[in-house]
Amino acid sequence: MQKKILLLCLSFLLIATITWSQNNRINTGNTIAWTSLMSNIKAKGNWSLLVEYHNRRAQLYKDGQQSLVRLGLNYKMNSQTFFRIGYAWVENFPYGEYPTNSFGKTVTEHRIYETLLYSQQIDKANINHRVMLEQRFIGKFNAASSLTEDSYTYANRIRYMIRCNIPLKGRQQQNNTPYISCYNELFIGFGKNVNNVFDQNRCAVLCGYRWNNTTSLEIGFINQQLQLNRTINNWAIFQNNCGIITNVNFNL
Repeated sequence: MQKKILLLCLSFLLIATITWSQNNRINTGNTIAWTSLMSNIKAKGNWSLLVEYHNRRAQLYKDGQQSLVRLGLNYKMNSQTFFRIGYAWVENFPYGEYPTNSFGKTVTEHRIYETLLYSQQIDKANINHRVMLEQRFIGKFNAASSLTEDSYTYANRIRYMIRCNIPLKGRQQQNNTPYISCYNELFIGFGKNVNNVFDQNRCAVLCGYRWNNTTSLEIGFINQQLQLNRTINNWAIFQNNCGIITNVNFNL
């Protein structure tokens, strides 16, 4: 199992490296500030509910970048493995030098997703793997005069995230203890209506504090490398966005 996970990690990183090194691209960047509220609510037996809200801003807190609400239904397969299925509602706002939408409009996106989560303990480090498959319905404007989306474009995307939590006190993450967390997540688009295989990559380093089994807080630095799903004069558009990230977790 661990060898398969390692091969998957290396494959995703190789794709990202090859794509990011391509020529004929426009480079730009933004300073971002992301805030997330996340809650897992225990239900009956092995079932639980996920509720998330992400408020993502550009130019620090000045401009909207993205607003995302995600709902999910979790099933605990065993002590290390979870399966999740859910829905996400996304608002993508125009920001920066080259907006995501060529007309500079706010674009609504609806997603259905399936996720497999696997965790493992290696010495003091708790390693979490997440593979997510998304079916995306992205709003499309046919003209600058359009007030709302004229249609929705379907696209597929797969995501892989590896995350490591290391307690700064003791050998396991416990209540009333600080910890360090770092993660990397790669997004790959595929199928019809996808112009760029490499969608984006996110990496972050955070300092966290867990008060109890219910509440934890994380603050840190995040870097987002993003390729827009459009071109200018056949040149790909890449963003290198850096800034701060804050996560608040409630487990009920």
